[in-house]
Amino acid sequence: MTGRVLALDVGTRRLGVAVSDPTGTVASPLATIPRRTPAEDATTVVAGLPVTMAGAEGPAARAVRAYLDELRPLLPGLVFELVDERLSTVAAERALVGGGVRRRDRRQVVDQVAASVFLQTWLDGRRGNPKGVPR
Repeated sequence: MTGRVLALDVGTRRLGVAVSDPTGTVASPLATIPRRTPAEDATTVVAGLPVTMAGAEGPAARAVRAYLDELRPLLPGLVFELVDERLSTVAAERALVGGGVRRRDRRQVVDQVAASVFLQTWLDGRRGNPKGVPR
């Protein structure tokens, strides 16, 4: 893979954004932004798909798919992929709490850290890591 990969944690009001390094090896939180078109020098957009613990898609997953359908024409040339985001917010919260981030401050960054969590899983899966996400 060449080029950066962009991950979106699509919420109703905000987007959590994470980005890989240019080699597609390491994911890092980038930003939490109001829900609008993200701008980043990327080749692929990886969006979190909120599925239930049983793996079923509900209204939130359908909303993410619909949003991406709106976004695709605005970002021509980018490849869009969905990744299971189950427990990414839980992992993000735990990491932030473990890092000593105060509750008030966590609200500002939890979405971008969650996007970083599922982007890292996706990146690991692309490299053949057994903990990777199904393609």
